[in-house]
Amino acid sequence: MLRGKTVLLGVTGGIAAYKAAALTSMLVKLHANVEVILTANATQFVTPLTFEQLSGNRAVTDTFDRNFSYNVAHISLAEKADLVLIAPATANVCAKLAHGIADDMLTTTVLACRCPKLIAPAMNTNMYENPVTQDNLETLRRYGWTVIEPASGRLACGSVGKGKLPEPETLAEYVLHEIAFTKDYAGKKVLVTAGPTQEALDPVRYLTNHSSGKMGYAIARAAAMRGAEVTLVSGPTALEPPAFVQTVPVVSAADMFDAVTRLAPDADFVFKAAAVADYTPAEVADEKQKKQDGALSLALVRTADILASLGANRRPGQVLCGFSMETQNLLENSRAKLLKKNVDMICANSLRTEGAGFGVDTNVITLITADGTTELPLQSKDSAAHAVLDKALTLQTKA
Repeated sequence: MLRGKTVLLGVTGGIAAYKAAALTSMLVKLHANVEVILTANATQFVTPLTFEQLSGNRAVTDTFDRNFSYNVAHISLAEKADLVLIAPATANVCAKLAHGIADDMLTTTVLACRCPKLIAPAMNTNMYENPVTQDNLETLRRYGWTVIEPASGRLACGSVGKGKLPEPETLAEYVLHEIAFTKDYAGKKVLVTAGPTQEALDPVRYLTNHSSGKMGYAIARAAAMRGAEVTLVSGPTALEPPAFVQTVPVVSAADMFDAVTRLAPDADFVFKAAAVADYTPAEVADEKQKKQDGALSLALVRTADILASLGANRRPGQVLCGFSMETQNLLENSRAKLLKKNVDMICANSLRTEGAGFGVDTNVITLITADGTTELPLQSKDSAAHAVLDKALTLQTKA
């Protein structure tokens, strides 16, 4: 996702510098070109050779290194960078950057950069909470920096509190969000539903389905990376909420209906990927129902049809996209759903197709619109999410 992108990674002198090495490896695996600049203090924690082996590039430490190319090093690095990330950032370096002090290779280079800039402060809790540090971070925000909030926990100094460098996966997510994709959804509000619902039988038992929520979460994450303001209404899942997405947790089909109908009027795009129960128990027992001899009959009633309600009450220009999981007659059933629900697109997949079932990380989707069908190949759900978003953009002018 970062092919052709150059990330300028600044590493400063803190124990968390070891996480910067893991981050470098992670970004390289995403096909980024990673250029690393270490402060003198950072080299006391992790050697330049570590970063050189991981990035395939020379790690820069000295502004006045005589072994240089013809181009002025700090200027050439600044010009080629698509993004700057300082991780970890000490209180000292935060203060320098906030006030334009350029007295080493890192601060000199960053002062010449015009690309997006991220900074991840990591330090003792008292240092982080010191009003001077907070003022410096606020100054950086005012100058356009994105400040990545530190995590809380036990610090290397032995104290417990805020000041830990976030994990490399979190830092990489910030990089991806900033530069991985064109912001073609900027200014758009996107509503996504995901996961199963749980319909209570009694305080112990419920009816549900096998949905993992992975497809809906992938769409929410992809839309956020492409600049959208994303709200995710999610049934119970084992997934971590996507970064940069407002997540609204729900449990039952009725909960999801209430949340979606409340949020949908403001949305430019709605992707209803949740597997909502079609039926719910007619009565919910107050106490656990003890098993008895013989058969059990369970009275069920229909739940409200969320997609049909959205189609009947859509506003002009709004794009509605539903999902269809079938075990037979995939195209026929999905085309009927497109017309009946008054939506712009149905993303259809079959439980019988290998790689398209519940709980897996891949999908095989057929996009069905009024103009025809588009069959997508077997691919990751992340890639499929972007294909769905691509198609939805083309439908906006027709909605």
